[in-house]
Amino acid sequence: MPGILPPLTSDEARETAVVYSALGLLDPRQDRLHVRPFRAPHHTVSYAGLIGGGNPPRPGEASLAHNGVLFLDELPEFHRGALEALRQPLEAGYVAVARVNGAAVFPARLQFVAAANPCPCGHLGDPRRACRCSSAAVERYQSRLSGPLLDRIDLHVHVGPVRPADLAAGRATDAETSATVRERVVAARDRQLARAERLGLHARTNARLAGDELAAAAPLDVDSRKFLTRTAERLALTARAYHRVIRVARTVADLDGVEDIDLRHLCEALSYRLPERGVATSEVIEAAGMRMVWTG
Repeated sequence: MPGILPPLTSDEARETAVVYSALGLLDPRQDRLHVRPFRAPHHTVSYAGLIGGGNPPRPGEASLAHNGVLFLDELPEFHRGALEALRQPLEAGYVAVARVNGAAVFPARLQFVAAANPCPCGHLGDPRRACRCSSAAVERYQSRLSGPLLDRIDLHVHVGPVRPADLAAGRATDAETSATVRERVVAARDRQLARAERLGLHARTNARLAGDELAAAAPLDVDSRKFLTRTAERLALTARAYHRVIRVARTVADLDGVEDIDLRHLCEALSYRLPERGVATSEVIEAAGMRMVWTG
């Protein structure tokens, strides 16, 4: 992930350096960081360690990942209270810590990436190995992640097991390198910045678009809006998820190098939320009353 993100801007480098400096993690000879941070705390990390806290309050892993990546492996194994506290930084981009002796606000605008097994044994849905978990055990395990937290995660991607033959063959010869992907990401980010400048938007990136700025940067034609409305009803999307789908579609279009969002971009954005709800893409398109050929 850090390898495909755009380089730190001067302002981002200074912001992140301030957090590291406050914890004594910055080389005194440096006034900024030169690479985006990547933080991957263990699932036993405490609430204060992940979110921030203490007396006096200190930044946690969420703030150390500011302008970078926070990766949580085995997501359901983290303390429920700490995960729920992530909802604020994922929505607002900062952490507010209140204590008897005062309060502190730490920056935490980050890329949140997480991984989780589908069940306690890890084999639910595996065509080669049968799952040993009861339905009650699977439900308890999956319920450790609340709906409001999942609602703030834009891309839900199912990753199947890798076959031994593929492991033995090594990296596929036609696979893209991180450097290649990064070029595409940087080009998409440049389009976002140019659009924000042209439209006079306060939000400089798609992730921060909201309200009128989202409508200005990501307008939908009549057919696309009808499709999204019908599909949102079919999936029972929340208002937050509805707008996040539009932001993802805006980014997909930017990665394609086009200005106008069309049905293909909306379908791809919606497909990233389908694994969470167990709905096939074709079902959504059919329920929305649309006829399309989708190969995503």
